[in-house]
Amino acid sequence: MSRNRIILVTIGVMLSLFLASMESTVVATAMPTIVGQLGGLEHYSWVFSAYMLASTTSVPLYGKLSDIYGRRRIYVIAMALFLSGSVMSGLANSMTQLIFARALQGLGAGGIMPLAFILIGEMFNLQQRAKMQGLFSGVWGFSSIAGPLLGGFLVDQFTWRWVFYINVAPGLIAAALVALAWREQAQGHERPKVDYLGAALLTSSVVSLLLGLMEFGSFNSWMLIALAVALFIALMWVESRAADPILPIGLFRDRLFATAVTHGIFTGWALFGSISFIPLFVQSVMGTSATQAGITITPLLLGWVTASIIGMRLILTVGHRRLGVIGTSVFATGAFLMTWISAGSSQITIMVFVTMMGIGMGLSIPSFLVAVQTNVERRNLGTATSMLQFSRSMGGTLGVSAMGAALSIRLASNLRASGLDPKLVTALLDPLPGSEIVVNAGLRLAMADSIHLVFIIAFISAALGLAAVFFTPHQELREKAPESEPSLASMD
Repeated sequence: MSRNRIILVTIGVMLSLFLASMESTVVATAMPTIVGQLGGLEHYSWVFSAYMLASTTSVPLYGKLSDIYGRRRIYVIAMALFLSGSVMSGLANSMTQLIFARALQGLGAGGIMPLAFILIGEMFNLQQRAKMQGLFSGVWGFSSIAGPLLGGFLVDQFTWRWVFYINVAPGLIAAALVALAWREQAQGHERPKVDYLGAALLTSSVVSLLLGLMEFGSFNSWMLIALAVALFIALMWVESRAADPILPIGLFRDRLFATAVTHGIFTGWALFGSISFIPLFVQSVMGTSATQAGITITPLLLGWVTASIIGMRLILTVGHRRLGVIGTSVFATGAFLMTWISAGSSQITIMVFVTMMGIGMGLSIPSFLVAVQTNVERRNLGTATSMLQFSRSMGGTLGVSAMGAALSIRLASNLRASGLDPKLVTALLDPLPGSEIVVNAGLRLAMADSIHLVFIIAFISAALGLAAVFFTPHQELREKAPESEPSLASMD
């Protein structure tokens, strides 16, 4: 493509990342108010889970479809679904409507993020990609930092519905830029069929597992978990025989790819779980506003951006393995310190700990992405990139669901032990002016203890992610050139 087209597509991709990163943080700070107005706390994790479930299970399908039918067409479809879901979420008048709208929004988001990074991988070589990752991380981080502040401002000054409507304008611009400027690269001579059976089994197994986790402990939950295991075994059998599987089992034979996916699952579990429940802790336990809750998680994203920019400048000299080990160590340390947070902790303390988590993610996640994109064959670029996104989303989906179930069970137990009415929780989530002085202190302590369990789960997952990093192979990053082009020189 020409330089002008590359610039236009790059701007479109930047806007896509702006949307995707802002979405999670804007909604996180608005959720306590939304749930307080539309429903009970038992629905809190479902609003996240519906979005993440749809986006998680659709990621591999988008990657495969873009390999077969081209990036532009699939990207525009994904953006249309995302914007439709955003508008419907803003119009929702019940928790049921909001959950279904979030699922539609997630179905589109499942294509936006991986396709954005696939386009980056197609347009730039290794050295350019490392530099561009820093730029894109800066854009991603700017929207992530603005997201919590904007979400809190919209909730406090206007209405939570605008946290969804805000997506429409940049989404339309991004779709137009990519649709008009992108020129498809050669995808090969064959056009294999899409593995719809594999996609159906993958979706069914994930849905069954999540439903089982949401009602964990009951007979139905164990039946659903058993069904998920059976469906996953069937998925492995089908994918091992599929001509062009949606779940690339062959890629898992590569140690770098397998390590990156494992790292993505565990760190995604810890990260998305923390981002989802820290605003709930700050608002319900510490009694702050939605804006203050947004400020609390902003340092996590600022640390991510700064570390990502620095890390991408060092990756060719320091090495992706060392960056991964250092980054995940810092991330796990921050997650561990979060387990010491209590009702008496200060907001500044939480901000310091989440900053460490952000720095860790900023060093490790982009380094694994660049390493995998450089290591795989060009024909597998879309599938491999989407699988990395899938692993983090899958970990986040499982994490939010499991943590939400753990929170509900612990909170119900604490309220029963204290003799408190569960309906009083609404006063913590959506307080009326002046009501803060009558909220029972025991209720705040019950909530604090329940969310503390969530932070413990996040640390365990972060520690498992750190253990996985040490299996990263020692290998040099070298660009795999297309068959029609000469091999690139060493990138030392």
